[in-house]
Amino acid sequence: MKTLVLNAGSSTVKYQIIDMDNEKILAKGLCERIGIDGRHTHKVNGESIKTEKKMDNHLEAIKEVLKIVVDEKYGVVKSLDEIGAVGHRVLHGGEVYKSSVVINDEVMENLRELIPLGPLHQPANIQGIEACKALMPNVPQVAVFDTSFHATMPDYAFRYAIPKEAYTKWSIRRYGFHGTSHRFVSAELEKIMGKKGKFIICHIGNGASVSAVKNGECQDTSMGYTPLEGLVMGSRSGDLDPAILERIMKETGMTIAETINYLNKKSGLLGVSCVSEDMRDLETIIFSGEQSERAEDSKLAIAMHAYRVRKYIGSYMAVLGGCDAIAFTAGVGENGNEYREQVLEGLEDLGIVLDKDKNGKDFKRGQVNEISSASSKVKIYVIPTDEELMIARDSKKLIEK
Repeated sequence: MKTLVLNAGSSTVKYQIIDMDNEKILAKGLCERIGIDGRHTHKVNGESIKTEKKMDNHLEAIKEVLKIVVDEKYGVVKSLDEIGAVGHRVLHGGEVYKSSVVINDEVMENLRELIPLGPLHQPANIQGIEACKALMPNVPQVAVFDTSFHATMPDYAFRYAIPKEAYTKWSIRRYGFHGTSHRFVSAELEKIMGKKGKFIICHIGNGASVSAVKNGECQDTSMGYTPLEGLVMGSRSGDLDPAILERIMKETGMTIAETINYLNKKSGLLGVSCVSEDMRDLETIIFSGEQSERAEDSKLAIAMHAYRVRKYIGSYMAVLGGCDAIAFTAGVGENGNEYREQVLEGLEDLGIVLDKDKNGKDFKRGQVNEISSASSKVKIYVIPTDEELMIARDSKKLIEK
């Protein structure tokens, strides 16, 4: 069975085709600048392909993807009939969907009703599904939700202490995101440890979140009603006093929408450093030895980022009543050796002891690495995440049922 995995963004479509007999990636790529000028990058059976073609909408972008994968030159599939399922990454399942589902008319209606909870991403997800239904009407489709893994949070963790009507009428509560990644890494930890346990998962990329997982179920997570809550991120502020919005609006004259954009797109590492939202850019400045205000601001930005993760780790040890293992994943989590050291510094009294050699010179990128010291009571791992594979596995399981 070959599965097409799609992640449709507002102006992008990321995809993979996975042979589920051996879980091998046959093709993957990205269509970007949809509705602008159009650009494709594909990697098919090891061959890189780059093209430029205007794509006015997601339907046209997905047509281009399918044209590549059935091209005789690349030999991914002879016809679209070989694709047994399409798995879609969908931002929001609300309180309706606590696990992945096969998509039908009722599901589509529910996804549209959930647009207010994800106004930027949910419409694009829906467009991706509708495009696939038009192009491959006989291929079953599956929705895998970014929120579903966190649906096991208890009410005292997901409710906000605001009037009850905000929850009952408008569904304002903490949902959490990056759930597919947290679920994948949690399952990998169970395999490594040989048991279910108390795990803290640190998904640290441009967007970042931490989850507390007990016996395979999420107990708490750092993101909330939107991905804006929680950690300092690339361009997101993370946790802050909501009265700050009033002050910013008063000083700048910005609207609510402009202020939220200010917190989502202009804050975080970018806002503090005044340089970049990419941690690699900040580290380049710091490691160059440059003596400047921007170097000091870059150091501060990373220190704030690491401090917030460290604070969440400590609080989630309290939530779980201890911890068996901590896992770092995603771009920074998997590749930031110095960053991981900075996050874990000072946690030795909590039984978290990093082996600096394993974390540094003995570190093998792209693989599972244990980086905890022999004296550490808590195991520490770096585990590459694979959300696409998780989506493909869910799709295969549901279709086979």
